This record gives sequence, structure tokens and C-alpha cells, in this order.
Amino acid sequence: MKVYLGIDVGSVSTKIAALDEDKELLCHTYLPTQGNPTKAIQQALAEIERLLPTDSSIEGVATTGSARQLAGYIAGADLVKNEITSQAVAALHYYPDVQTIFEIGGQDSKIIIIRDGVVTDFGMNTVCAAGTGSFLDHQAQRLNMSIERFSHLAMDSDTPANIVGRCTVFAESDMIHKQQSGCRIEDIAYGLCRTLVRNYLSNVGLGKEIKPPIVFQGGVAFNRGIIRAFREELDAEIIVPTHHQIMGAIGAALLVQEEMGDKKSGFRGFAACRRQQKDVKSEVCK
Repeated sequence: MKVYLGIDVGSVSTKIAALDEDKELLCHTYLPTQGNPTKAIQQALAEIERLLPTDSSIEGVATTGSARQLAGYIAGADLVKNEITSQAVAALHYYPDVQTIFEIGGQDSKIIIIRDGVVTDFGMNTVCAAGTGSFLDHQAQRLNMSIERFSHLAMDSDTPANIVGRCTVFAESDMIHKQQSGCRIEDIAYGLCRTLVRNYLSNVGLGKEIKPPIVFQGGVAFNRGIIRAFREELDAEIIVPTHHQIMGAIGAALLVQEEMGDKKSGFRGFAACRRQQKDVKSEVCK
């Protein structure tokens, strides 16, 4: 069986998607990076090796994400692609008429504008984390609850708290004030979801023409409170793919399948990928 691997390594999570010749998803992994991308990549590859059919032949490997160069070196990737391209290709594969992509991860967020199947514009967060998943994770910890419980509580809110602040620090300060004023916890939770959405739209989405269909990708799409906040803020339907958390990896796998043709893959093999990496160097990205 011919298999194509897409590896997406971010600051919070490491994802691998394995596609067959017909571009169907065979299996995938989703692991925390935990500040050690080398170890996370090796663990994810070991998990994929266990999940794949025994007759699998790796015909191509592509990497994407913030650690795509490192992942490419470890795996012997045939293709290294940026996140914008990978996310767009995956969305277009499942939703050919998509015009706007929201992608929110743990430490970064992106908006991708597509017209007639072509990326025409995009935006990414710069120095502020107020429109990313880490913002909600931090506030959930402050409220002494898991992010899953935070998401459920946000859906129970009828009168969300108006939490102001285009900055994580100021938003947290206002959240504490709302707690001290006696606001219900579910109203605070949904108020924080609305704050993240407003920060995202006014920062990453500033000046962008947001048109439906809108596809929401990334790990933060697990949070139903954020989906609800986007729908209410934009008065539009928000499409969440089944495998929204690994769309970057799927896009990378689709790209390498298109790239390889009859070429032989440079994949180093699962055993080689487990060897200790010693020759690490730094370079300036221009």
C-alpha cells in the first residue's frame, strides 16, 4: 500500500497524517510537543508506524509547521512547506468552495483568504497571544478548571460577561473584576470566548474581507464556545472539519503526493528516525 505522510510540528502539538493513494486518511497522531519537538516527532512517527498496515510503503513525506525544517531533517522529508499553503490545500480538498479559513492553534493564529480556489491574502498574529489557544488555557487554569469544562460552561451562558481588553493581561484583570462582582462562572467563560474572537478579528483579521463559506481549523476548534462566538459575531455559519486539528498535516501529505510522481522518497525509515540527533545548527530565516 502506497502511503504519504504529512508532519505538522507546532509549538503546542505535533501531528502526523497518513494518506493512501486515493487521498483517504488511513490514520493520524496528535501529541503534545512539550517543548521538545525532536522527541515529539520521534514519538509521533513510532505511533504512526504502529497504526499503519504492515504492507505500507512510504512514498513521500512532507513537513509543515513552525518546526518544519527540524522535522524535515529528522524524517528525510521530500517537501517542506509553510503552514498557510498546507492549511489551504487541506481545506480546499474537503471544501472546494471555501473562501475564508480561520486557523487557531496554541501559540499562533492565522486567517487565509481564498478566491476561486487560490490563496489571495493571509494574516498571522505577531507578538500578541490574545487571539490564540494559550489565552483560553491560561484563563481556564486561573478559574481552576480544564479547558474541556471551560468549553462546556461557555455553552451554558445566556448573559455573557463583557470582558474588555485587547491584551491577555488586561483581559485577565477584567475577568478578575467580574469574578469579584459576582458574575456567574459560565458567563465569564463565554465572555472570554467572545474576547478571543474579537481580538482575533481585530488583529489577524484586520482589513480582511471575510466571506462564507468559512472553515475553522486548528486545535482551538475543539472549543464549542469559540465556534458559538464566531457564529454570533459574524452572523455566519462556521464549518468545522471532522479532523480540524490535523488539517495542516493532511495538507502537507496531499502536497507531497502531488509532488512525488514516480520519484523515490528520501524518507529515512522509521528506525532511522528514532536515532539520537546530535548535529543541530542554527540559521537565520530570511
